[in-house]
Amino acid sequence: MAQERITHIVDATHPFAAQMSTNALAAAAQCEVKVIALTRPAWQPVDGDQWHSVASIDEAVSALAGPRQRVLLAIGRMHLAAFAAQPQHHYVLRLVDRPISPLPLADVSTVIDRGPFTLEGDLALLEDQRIQRIVCKNSGGDGAASKLTAARRLGLPVVMIERPALPPRHELHRIDDVISWLDSPS
Repeated sequence: MAQERITHIVDATHPFAAQMSTNALAAAAQCEVKVIALTRPAWQPVDGDQWHSVASIDEAVSALAGPRQRVLLAIGRMHLAAFAAQPQHHYVLRLVDRPISPLPLADVSTVIDRGPFTLEGDLALLEDQRIQRIVCKNSGGDGAASKLTAARRLGLPVVMIERPALPPRHELHRIDDVISWLDSPS
């Protein structure tokens, strides 16, 4: 950063990229560089939601103890193997691309689709796949929020994996606000 004379860092990583954000904060402090996080506001439950908030993937896996259900697992590919510990469920994965290697779950089906998703599309997905529970990360934003509205309308429970804890940092939620921050003289 010193060699390139970096004066500002904009951390626009995924809300669950905790190590990257922690590293950005540490580097900024070490080099005395200003840092701002551009984040999507976290989703908040509203009347009618049936959320079970958990702090980690492991807690989400534990929350699925019990009888067989059809579960929409909307967590990305990185942590799928953890859910093999609850093999009684049928897992439905919505993926952007077809898997090129075997999935680590015994009873799984995939739906290939690319967001942003719509309420009508997510209602149809949940009904067509006979989903009984959703597991997702609280990544916030609008692009994938329709599954939560669809779950509320259908009365489906959601296991919501909350964002990882990060060191204190200043956050903004709009690109225009980040640009104003970059343009500010202080």
